[in-house]
Amino acid sequence: NFRGSTGYGKAFLNAGNNEWGQLMQDDLTWGVKHLVKEGIVDESRVAIMGGSYGGYATLAGLTFTPDVYAAGVSIVGPSNLLTLMESIPPYWESIRKMFYERMGNPETEEGKAQLVSQSPLFSANKIQVPLLVVQGANDPRVKKAESDQIVVAMRELGLGVEYICAPDEGHGFRRPVNSMAFLAAAEKFLAKHIGGRYQEDMPEDVANRLEEITVDIASVTMPEKVDENKLTAALPQPAKDLSERTDKYNITIAISGQEIKMDMTQEIKAEGDHWVITQSAKSMMGNMLDVATVEKGSLLPVKRSVEQGPAKINLEHSADKISGTMDMNGQSKAIEMEKDAALFGDCAALYETLAALPLEQDYTAVYSTFDMQMQKIKAFEMKVVGEEKVKVPAGEFDTYKIEITALEDGSMNTTVWVASSGEKAVIKSSATLPQMGGAKMTSELVE
Repeated sequence: NFRGSTGYGKAFLNAGNNEWGQLMQDDLTWGVKHLVKEGIVDESRVAIMGGSYGGYATLAGLTFTPDVYAAGVSIVGPSNLLTLMESIPPYWESIRKMFYERMGNPETEEGKAQLVSQSPLFSANKIQVPLLVVQGANDPRVKKAESDQIVVAMRELGLGVEYICAPDEGHGFRRPVNSMAFLAAAEKFLAKHIGGRYQEDMPEDVANRLEEITVDIASVTMPEKVDENKLTAALPQPAKDLSERTDKYNITIAISGQEIKMDMTQEIKAEGDHWVITQSAKSMMGNMLDVATVEKGSLLPVKRSVEQGPAKINLEHSADKISGTMDMNGQSKAIEMEKDAALFGDCAALYETLAALPLEQDYTAVYSTFDMQMQKIKAFEMKVVGEEKVKVPAGEFDTYKIEITALEDGSMNTTVWVASSGEKAVIKSSATLPQMGGAKMTSELVE
């Protein structure tokens, strides 16, 4: 119940403003000292463990007060507060302003310096005790790269560090088998470094999962800088144009052991010099309408509109910028983004464009798209990794298997199967959704 905690009045809450890693951390430190003074705990056997802000507090405790704790367990904890700020999506504008008030404003020199000084990543050399890092590979807020960097820093310093990373989790573990596995590892870790018992035996599925998500720290590398030559490469040119047709897909979103089903219809129609790609879907989460307009031949994006629940987004592309509006819950926000090169469209327009490229075994291309959620331009590399026969409700198809990798962090979380012949294009796709905690979305052609 450190300063900045809710439930104790506004003054206590506001007392934590700009005090991440400082007075907020002091309250934890003095809590330990109080317990030591009362004779309740052995000061040489105190560990710190927490998730999200608690994960940050764990890293801050080991870096800023290295003599207080004997070990730490950081669960999806941000190590770099600048990166944490950058991960806030534009439609969280009110939350962004609150974070600036609570933590510091990265748009000012003073605020940026404060965030750097309060980021454990930049003081990792002060850590003196073992650390267990727990991370979800698809965490959209605390990116995997932050955990990777802490692990690498401690490994290079010769300090004890263990790393658990679940490929199917986001900001916090949701699958019971993943939770049981990491808790078993945490219990053993704490027993080793501060004493006490731990349960050695565990169910076979938990033991197997723990082995699968335990990372060999020798294999962890620092994030590589994006190759500027790839980013400035010319946009790949389609080898064929689109055609008018209507396709229907089954979509399944698998999350936390449950599945959400929906039916989607995609229609491609010619309108003058443009193709209009319309996706409409119905599900228990509500209706969705996504309309993308692209140029004939080049398939470059012209405009896009999305309606889903309370959100409405309208975008227009010109030669040098992207502009539009985002309406959410009665509030409207302008979108204005400069671009210095052509982009591919997103969503349906992207897959249809990739399917129109001159595909063959080992074909590789780099392209950029505009991420509407984060309102930033992102670069990707696509590669044809093989030819496969794919069976879907619509039948069996010969396809090219395309894997898509984000150049920003090297993550490969999208696979698309494109018909190698015939009228149909996108036969199947599989994508991991970080914004939904690592949910897996699969679409299959029905007709």
